[in-house]
Amino acid sequence: MEKVVLNVEGRVQGHLDQSTLTAQGLADASRLGAALREIGFDAIYVSPLQRAQQTAQGIYDQLASHSADPVPQPQIMDQLIEISLPLWEGLLFSEVRNRFPEQYECWHNAPEKLCMEQPNLEGSPSFFPVPALYEQARALWQRLLPQHLDQTLLLVGHSGINRALISTALGLTPDRYQRLQQANCNITVLNFADGLAQPAQLESLNLTDHLGDPLPRWWREYRALRLVLVRHGETDWNRCGQFQGQIDVPLNATGRQQGQQAADFLRDIPLDFAVSSSLARPRETAELILHHHPQVPLAESKPLWEISHGAWEGCLESEIETRYPGELERWRTTPTAVQMPGGENLQQVWDRAIAAWEQIIAEALGRGKPEQIGLVVAHDAINKVILCHVTGLGPEQFWSFKQGNGAISVIDFDQRGKPILQAMNITTHLAGGILDRTAAGAL
Repeated sequence: MEKVVLNVEGRVQGHLDQSTLTAQGLADASRLGAALREIGFDAIYVSPLQRAQQTAQGIYDQLASHSADPVPQPQIMDQLIEISLPLWEGLLFSEVRNRFPEQYECWHNAPEKLCMEQPNLEGSPSFFPVPALYEQARALWQRLLPQHLDQTLLLVGHSGINRALISTALGLTPDRYQRLQQANCNITVLNFADGLAQPAQLESLNLTDHLGDPLPRWWREYRALRLVLVRHGETDWNRCGQFQGQIDVPLNATGRQQGQQAADFLRDIPLDFAVSSSLARPRETAELILHHHPQVPLAESKPLWEISHGAWEGCLESEIETRYPGELERWRTTPTAVQMPGGENLQQVWDRAIAAWEQIIAEALGRGKPEQIGLVVAHDAINKVILCHVTGLGPEQFWSFKQGNGAISVIDFDQRGKPILQAMNITTHLAGGILDRTAAGAL
């Protein structure tokens, strides 16, 4: 995404191609390129609109000037063009809200039902902008992915098309369009293991630390409650791939360092309350973070405990495969079908985690204090369940979200408790790079 004059003025842009990057936008594009130098790209694709092309050029200049290898030139792809909102384009958002109040409400609360006429077409046929954008995004994936197997692509688009691309990659439907945020010049990382045959994994969403903003901007419409969701730091069992579940394994030295790095990253965030799983590894992580917030007490929650792996706990993957042939593969591919021997199934984890999550939200909103920020520290499986719930995915999509040790996610809520995923799996504070390089060990 880009920062342009119409962004600054608060106007709807859509297909309009009248605006160019501001000085700040040009500087941010250069910062974005610098942040992406660690990644080698096989191809770069960009929207035909000039604001995106200027952004892509700023990225390319940084990549080319710091790489010993050739950097691919940006290629224009029409399917990266922004959402078409013909009746609103060029208007201030305040004008849209006043002139089209019902449509504006629909845009925010039922985007899949928003209907517009296309004034430049004979007969002014109506169309549905968000479903049309999702079809555009699906067509892009169907075109690009078969051409670039096992390659790394850079796509430079806009807020709307980026949301649709992320949504269609994850299997989200158009009614969830407003559940994901995209800031100007942010970075989002998607991993495709099998093209479109399986939903993608969202490695990270809406990273803005390279722009000097550790967490994305808090939007006015959602400025009621912000929850900062953190996964605990590393343990020795994470490092060696040993299933820990509800065994109370403490942080190792790397985990304590990750907790301290998360604490420093969140130092200036004005926390109002904090909740942690009562197991040692998240509690230690939360305590490190709260060292910078001594006025905030830590509440502990047993329903936020990690999934119980039962007989798998304490075992390496090789041991589980020997004792329960094929069950690990089923856990990776159809997690809702697996009953952990002597432990839980995913639905049981889902039920208790979401109940605890909803209680945290209800208690916070019930206090009547505006603009609260809360810290929630839990585990890999718990956080994945929460992220599925927030975005509207079911338990079968459990593996769609990556959660690194010490990673930070941000979920905002409006006064009615409606969520938006602002950022997910921020790990830039750990190793300084864009990609998640934390241990890939067991839960």
